[in-house]
Amino acid sequence: GRGTSGEGCDAVDLRLPGVQADLVRAVLATGTPVVLVLMTGRPYALGPEFDAAAAVVQAFFLGQLGGQALAEVLTGAVNPSGRLPVSVPRDAGGLPSTYLAPPLGRRNKVSSIDPTPAYPFGHGLSYTTFDWSDATVVEPAGGTHDKPAAWPTDGEVRVRITVANTGDRAGTEVVQLYLHDPVAQTTRPVVRLVGYTRLPLEPGEVAHVTFGVPADVASFIGLSGRRIVEPGEVELRFGRSSGDVAAALSLRLTGVERELGHHRELLTSVRVEPLVAVPQSV
Repeated sequence: GRGTSGEGCDAVDLRLPGVQADLVRAVLATGTPVVLVLMTGRPYALGPEFDAAAAVVQAFFLGQLGGQALAEVLTGAVNPSGRLPVSVPRDAGGLPSTYLAPPLGRRNKVSSIDPTPAYPFGHGLSYTTFDWSDATVVEPAGGTHDKPAAWPTDGEVRVRITVANTGDRAGTEVVQLYLHDPVAQTTRPVVRLVGYTRLPLEPGEVAHVTFGVPADVASFIGLSGRRIVEPGEVELRFGRSSGDVAAALSLRLTGVERELGHHRELLTSVRVEPLVAVPQSV
């Protein structure tokens, strides 16, 4: 109960402890490019005053080789590919909230407080760039812009996106797939992570990433208190994070409402298909 993280180590607010925020402001005020390294056990609120930092490294609490890992990232010896397992708030007034919040947990007209995080769940940068394109429903086929593809409440849907490394050095992209259920008999999160994969690519390399999503993954606890898959409109969203959607695919869960037990499918499968590398310009 005397530290900044751990059981019983609560905080009255989420500002950086002590005079650390004053130190950061003073260093940023010099105009020197600053990389802010956060070695923390909890995500502290990073308000607009920290936007002047050239970069932010969220290190949490490092292990025995943490110093070496941090040095390798800062010097560019290693291309970072981590993604935030939590959201980093912009200010403490927007809490408590997670990326799993329902619509009223997002910015809305009901409250004057904007809970939008400084950095959302799943966020992370790299020393290279990636292009995402050609998101499509592979199976079942037949979906159009006006008529979403049918996804049986007892079946699986396969969706695909193409990812290319458009930078000049090797890197690993984290392709994330989120479920959006706009209308349900109980309140649902705006988005929920249902699949992801780490995708290492050389410069100019391109790959197809295909997710196989069982309908069980779209289940929730209904009004009856039982877990169900409910027919209706849904979206599968390819995202660089929970707040950065690259593409959205409309689908319709079809068939009867289905009740699930303990043997439901919990995981989304993933398949990566490398394609011919794209020549880099000289």
